[in-house]
Formats: sequence, structure tokens, C-alpha cells
Amino acid sequence: MAAKKKGKRFITTTVEVEGRVESKIVEVPAFSPVPWGADASLDIVGQRLPRVDSLEKATGRARYTADIKRPGMVWAALVRAHAPHGVVTIDATAARAMPGVLDVITAADVAGVLASAAAKLFDRDVRYSGQPVAAVCAETAEQARVAARAVRVNVEAAPFAVTFEASMADGAPLVRGAGSNYALNSPLVESRGDIAAGLAKAQVTVSLTVRTPCALHSAMEPHGAVAEWEGDRLVVWESTQGIFRVRSNLAAAFKLPHTRVRVICDHMGGGFGAKNAAGPHTYTAALFAKRLQLPVRCIVDREGEQLDTGNRPASEQRITLGARRDGRLTAIKCEAMVPLGIMGWEGGPAQIYHELYSCPNVHTTETFALVNASAMQAFRAPGFVEGAFGLERAMDVLATKLRMDPVALRVRNFAKKDEAKARPWSGNGLLRCYEQGALRFGWPSHGDKPGSRSTPSGGSKAHGAADAQGRNTRRGVGMAAQVWGTGGGPPAYALVRLNSDGTATVLTGTQDLGTGARTVFAQVAAEALGMTMAQVRCVIGDTERLPYTGNSWGSMTTPSVAPAVRMAAEDARTQLFEAAAEMLEVDASTLSSSGGVIRSTSSEKTMTFSDVSRKVGEVCIIGRGSRGPNPQKTGIFSFGAQFAEVEVDVDTGVVRVLRITAAHDCGRVLNPTLAESQLEGGILQGVGYALFEERIMDTRLGMPMNPTLHDYKVPTMADSPRIDAFCVAGADPVANHVGARGLAEPPIIPTAPAIANAVANALGAEPLQIPLTPWRVLALGLQST
Repeated sequence: MAAKKKGKRFITTTVEVEGRVESKIVEVPAFSPVPWGADASLDIVGQRLPRVDSLEKATGRARYTADIKRPGMVWAALVRAHAPHGVVTIDATAARAMPGVLDVITAADVAGVLASAAAKLFDRDVRYSGQPVAAVCAETAEQARVAARAVRVNVEAAPFAVTFEASMADGAPLVRGAGSNYALNSPLVESRGDIAAGLAKAQVTVSLTVRTPCALHSAMEPHGAVAEWEGDRLVVWESTQGIFRVRSNLAAAFKLPHTRVRVICDHMGGGFGAKNAAGPHTYTAALFAKRLQLPVRCIVDREGEQLDTGNRPASEQRITLGARRDGRLTAIKCEAMVPLGIMGWEGGPAQIYHELYSCPNVHTTETFALVNASAMQAFRAPGFVEGAFGLERAMDVLATKLRMDPVALRVRNFAKKDEAKARPWSGNGLLRCYEQGALRFGWPSHGDKPGSRSTPSGGSKAHGAADAQGRNTRRGVGMAAQVWGTGGGPPAYALVRLNSDGTATVLTGTQDLGTGARTVFAQVAAEALGMTMAQVRCVIGDTERLPYTGNSWGSMTTPSVAPAVRMAAEDARTQLFEAAAEMLEVDASTLSSSGGVIRSTSSEKTMTFSDVSRKVGEVCIIGRGSRGPNPQKTGIFSFGAQFAEVEVDVDTGVVRVLRITAAHDCGRVLNPTLAESQLEGGILQGVGYALFEERIMDTRLGMPMNPTLHDYKVPTMADSPRIDAFCVAGADPVANHVGARGLAEPPIIPTAPAIANAVANALGAEPLQIPLTPWRVLALGLQST
């Protein structure tokens, strides 16, 4: 039975999002359901059920933003400046005269019309190549695109800096025209213990410098919005990870109350952190719609998507590890340099150095520089992906120097608590990930020298030995670990409405990024109600009709919203039981339900949900649920370990990832099929980060050289390895009463270092920069083992 809460209704709590700690005043739920522990007997939660929207997607009936068609709708296209720094002048005379063109917007049309952050839309001060400086609206999409190309953009060039080194150099041009090129007034320093003493105690040390690339999100669905005004009310269909945040952005921009802005996101094709707020396309569509009194669609084209919708910033990390001869770490030190772009938040690579391993002395320094390039945005596990490459490469170099198995080294330094904040974990299955992942992968026996251990698939080939196709190849294996904060938290709300036909509707204002949110929340509701999946429907993605939830970021959606859904379902079931008890002439406390049937322990009589609903008629039973605060002074994280086998062509430098085994711990898995889909997607992105993906800047011109998917390489099916991805069994009732932690971001974190460690094992040389392009691999050379 649920436990009623007493005391304050609102309290101050903390919520951790992507390494940031936010203090919030939140509502304490009216009651707390009994936690579903690891031994809970569940019928629907934890089952491999198909996506509830799979038929819609397979048949093309799922409506994405680019599918929205409104009566009289017209099209908008953005105009960009292709210069890194300067002042722009616009001549739209030719564009205005072109067939079908309805309107052109420049900075002059925005001044005094848009407020808040949107007031800088189409700013004449250009700070990076690809910055939007105008927009065109026309009767068709093609007319808008052609007219946009006809707008003459003249930039009075100014000095620029597009690299960290150029931005930090003496006498560097000011990236924003004033102030400083430091994103912070000084480097960000975090420390515990005494790093100098830790290094002095070390019997073995390793030092290395690694470099990671600027990577682009490259979601299948580009950014886009459709805007329509209904009198003084604004309705926007947006591909977004946060419908309520976009509503707030638009309300501030147009000086409207929230009641006059509605944002809808029915389906979306990925975001990976780049779609957390309204963007130039959103404000452009809404402003044109207001000026023309017509619905307007503005979809960012692929080049614009790659130029100006965010990125994972590059990093340089200078790392030193100290250890005793038995492998115990005595010191971890990292100095990181990160070029953020024209703006961004300081989600750097340092945090994982403090959290993944047990070590008494840890010291990190991060310097964030502003550069004349598009702004960074959160990108699937921001900072941790970059940091994991540095830390996990250093751990493998240390294992080699110690002549110790890489898995054994990591087990030796397992952190039994969150040493960064001196608090216990809510749960930590990393040791099981090591054990089960190594077993399923066929990891070589502990104690082998990493440079010479044989691979599970037959061993490394000596230099010059040809395979069946006559290629000179070598195989190697590697592994890496990860940690990521995945506690979720309040505020998040849900309603469960019981309908007169015995069905239930889940109402919650979240969004489905393609991860299966509708499915898992329907599963949670069906389980808590004691109904079948066929009886439950989940409605999401509409700010006007649904209760609030936060952005889908930081692996927060499931651990934030699922507890609210469960609470709402149990509240609705309690109300229904009170009605059923009257009809069955039993006490409500004797009732239980499963499969849509209500039973009593004191009577043989039963009733279906439909029976009760018909008898109560149109009496409206609505359950209300909210997400309670996280347990304080407790670290809520997900963990994992990945194992990779690669084949390296020593003549061409081409690296092929043959297979990856991934073992992850995220508490209770609500739907194993969807969880494994998340793991596979993150791993494939990690393969791209390791081997292909890198935004290349022309430092002389200050412009990106590969702003298309033709030139910016992402993995294809031909590059996909065999993936054996799974979650270790368990639940985390300390984290929340559903027992689930987040899983969206963890799988990308260890993939690149596992691959790089496998390449090091194959070649006997240490790769220190990704992506591992053929020319970088050839430059490594080959050491005999």
C-alpha cells in the first residue's frame, strides 16, 4: 500500500542535470508508492513489448514537424553569413522581386518587436560563419530557398580566432567584440586530497596528452517549426526536447503570457541535446506568421543543421596518473582546454576524472575559450564522452606499464562510493558489468600483458602476415568503463484518466525523442493499474493539454516521469477500488487487480474495469501523480563497461570495428528491447566519434570545410559492428520507487576509448587523437609484439 506523506508540501531540493547541480523548490507528493524492488513481481514492466507507435512509424502515419500542413501554409528559409567575424549589410532587393516571395526579415524588422534572447535574431554583428542574418518567406519551399540564395550578404570583415590557441594568444581579437575570450573569468579548478603528495607516493606514473574532435549532432530530423497565430494566440509545432521550455522562450520573445502560447511535438527524429530550446527557425516562423497572418513552416536545411545547431566542442587533455605497483591509483591529474564556440555552458571533460575511480588525490583544471565558431550545445553525455577518452586511454597506458590486465586495473580501483561528493551510491553494478561483459565478450585471462594478449577470435597477426584477402591486418581488443548521473528528478507531473469503457489514458507533458517514451509510460501505468497494455494509451507532447514535465535531457525522462505516472495510476486505481468495493460489498483494502480484472481476498466475486466504469457512468476518475525529490546526499548514477575487437589494415590505416559487447547498469529496465535499442544507438554514435566524425575548420578563412553529410562522415550500416548490448539485472529502489535510472547517454561514453584501446592492443602503439582516420593510424606506426 502507498504511504501517505506528512509535513511540508513544498521543499527545497537539488537536481543534477548533466553534471550541473540545480536547486529547486518542489512539491512533495501526497503519497509515496511502495518501491518496486529487485524482487518485485511485475507482469508488464520489464517485458519486451513492441513500441505502441511502431505501426504509425512503419506506415508513415507518424507526424513529424516537417509533415505538418496547415491551410494556406507558406515556407521560410534562413539566410546565413559565411564569414567568421564582421558587420553585415543586407541587400534583399532581388529576393523581394522574385516569384512567390511574400516577405523578407532582417535585423531592422526584429528591433523592438522581439524581446529576451530573440532580440538578437539576425544581429548585424556576425560572430561566426553560418550565423543567420535574414530570412525569406515564399509561397513554396523551393521559392523560399531560391530567394534566400538571391539575398546579397556583405560582411565588413574583422579579425577572428577559431582555435583555442588563437583565442588565448596575446593580442587575440576579441571574439565577441568586447570583454574577454575566456568563457569564465579564470580556469575552473576542482580538487580533492593533495595531488602533489599523491604523485610523490606513486611508484608508477604515466603522462599523456589526448585530443578529441568537434563533433556534430547530425540528427536524422533537422530542426524545424511550423507557426500559426489564432488571433493573439500562438501555436507552434516544434521538433524539440522540451515543449515547455520552447513555450517559455516564445512567450518571452513575443511578450505573451504562457496561456497564449501552445507548443506541440508529436514525434521527433532525434535531438541528442541540440533541441533543448527555441532557435532562429522557431522565432523566424512565428514572426513571419504574425506579419503575414498565415501559417509558416521553417525547416533548417542540412547544411544549416551542420553549421549552426550546436556541437560537441573539441578538447585537449593533459593527463597524469600515479599508482602503486599493485595498481591502486594515488593521483589523477588533468588539465583540459576547450574551445566552446561563440557561447556555451562549461560542460567540460573533467568531471568523470573525479567520479569513475577510487583515488584520494584528484586535481583538474579546465580552461574554456570563446572562439569565432558556432556555439556548443549539449551532445549526448556532454563532457563525459571527451573525458572518458582521456581517462580511459590513460588507464590503459598505465595497465601496459604495470603489465596488468586492463579489467583487473579497473576492478582494483572500483569506487565504493561517490568520492567526488563523499556520499553513497544509490546503487552501483559496475563490478557486475565488468564480470558479465568480459564473460560474454570472451575477454582474455587476467594477467596478460596488454600489448601481447591474444584476441578471442584467433590472435593478433604479425606485421606482414596476410589475411584471406591478401591484406596485412592485425586484430586487437580493448575495453573502457563509464559513469553518468542519471537520477532525474522533479518537477514532473502525470494524470491518469479512467474512461467509461474501462480504458485508461495517461497524460503527461513530456516528449518522445524516438526512445519509446509512450511505450514505457503505458507499461508503467498498466502495471500500476492492473490493466492490460491494450487498455492504456499515453498522450504526450502538448503544453496546452498536458501537465508539466521538464526537458528530455541528461538521461532524465524515464527516472523523472515514470514515478509520476505510477503514482497517478495508483491514485486512479485507489479511487476505482473505492467504487468497486461498494459494488462488491467488500472493504477496498481487500481488492487487487491484474489483467483488467478486480478481485477481493474476502470474496469470490470479481469485476472487470469495464464493469465498474459502466456502473459509475460518466463519473470522472482522474489520478494525479508527481515526481518527488531525490534522496539527499546520495549519488544516483548509471554505470557500464564496453569491450571492443578491431581489425587494423596496417598498409592503409583503415580500422574496422568487428564487434562490441556492452554491459550497463541502469537499475530496473522497463522494456529490454527499447533499452537495447538505446545502447545500440549510443554505441554506433561512439563508433562514429572514434573513427570518422570531425568538424574541420579552415583556420585561414575561419569557416567549416565539411558542413554536409557528404563530407562530415557518420557511420553507415557497412561500418556497424556486431553489437551484443545488455543491461545487468537489478533495480534501484533508492533512486525512485520505480527503481529505474536513465540510460540514454551512458552507451556513447566508453565506446571511443574501448576502440582506441583495441587499436593500441593491435599495433602496440598508443593512439592519442580521434577520430582514428587512416592517416592518423598510419602515423602511429607499428611496434612488434
